[in-house]
Parts: sequence; C-alpha cells; structure tokens
Amino acid sequence: MESYEVLNEAQEFSETDPFTLERYKQFFSHFSKPGMAVLDVGCNTGRGGRLLKSLDPSVHLIGLDCVKGRLDRIEVGIYQSKLCSYSTDISLNDSSVDAIVAGEFIEHLYLKDVEQSLREFYRVLKAGGRLQLTTPNPGYIRLKLTRGSVLGGAHVSQHEPIELKRRLEQIGFTNIRICGSGKMTRILGESFFPLALYGSYLVIADK
Repeated sequence: MESYEVLNEAQEFSETDPFTLERYKQFFSHFSKPGMAVLDVGCNTGRGGRLLKSLDPSVHLIGLDCVKGRLDRIEVGIYQSKLCSYSTDISLNDSSVDAIVAGEFIEHLYLKDVEQSLREFYRVLKAGGRLQLTTPNPGYIRLKLTRGSVLGGAHVSQHEPIELKRRLEQIGFTNIRICGSGKMTRILGESFFPLALYGSYLVIADK
C-alpha cells in the first residue's frame, strides 16, 4: 500500500484541472456568511483558495495537504495557516472552523481512513458549521456505458452517494444534501435529476 504522499505526487493533473475554479465557485455559493474560518482539505497549490479569497477577501483560510512541496508553492497571503498532515489527524482544536471544503478529495483516501477523516471533519467544525465535499460519481452514466471505473491511480476508493450520506448521518451530520458537480453543471446546473448525468457530485452536510 503506497503512502498518500507517493500517490498524490504522481497525480499532476490535480494541479492543472480546468474545473477546479468552478468547483470552488460552487462551494462559495453555499457559504452562509462572509469572513468565515474555512479549512480547505487537499488544498494542493492553492488555486481554489485563491479563488475563494478573491470572492471574499475577509475569509480566513486554512490549507491542509499531505504533500509539503505543494504547500510550499502556495503564494503568500492566501492562507492564514497551512497544515502538512493527513485528514485522519487534523491539528486544529475542536469546533474551530465555520466550514470545510474538500474538492475531489475523499476518493484519495483508503477506505480504512474514510470514517476517521469524516469524524475529524465533524470534530473541528463549529456547531452549525458546514462540510462540503465533491467526489467522482460511481453511477455516472458515461462510466456505466464504457464499463469504466472511478478507481485507478491516486483514486483508491469510490463512494456511492447513499452510502456516503449514511456514513455522515451516523457521525452526527444533519441536513445532508446531494447535488450534481463537475462539468455537466455548466449545462444543467447542480440540481438536475438524475444524478447519473453528473461525473461528480457534491455533498453538503451541517453539524
């Protein structure tokens, strides 16, 4: 089993993914207020954080990534602090952030680490705080037609929407909503049915 550093350093596409900025705009559309403390999980080189900062200069951003070289490349002034660690052990106090965003992140976790990571997200969120995460959709119709898979490369787990919702409910999250994400939102928005039309989906969950 390869380390997370090795897995993710090998995936260079994450640093140039053209949809990243649109994904963070989608996150921002579900922010409840300006000036929040936001933990950006899997922040990479900070492209998404830069976008959030441009939309709300008062946002307090904390970046988390396991690849130190990527954190080192983030330009000064975007994140108030940067954490080089795993999501299974976040070095923040309980109830310390208003929101967590994790774009195309959870599929990079081995299944054994998913539960603990979600529990850590719950722990560091303030009461009333919000988790937003996107992940590839295993039920995407294009995957079904081509017999493709979410798994491969740095993608070491896949997550059915119903199962992920159940996990979050068991931890204590409430008001859980599932929306479309990915490039099809350019055409359909995020609320079109069925979810199978979207290559990724967004989960929004409150504490």
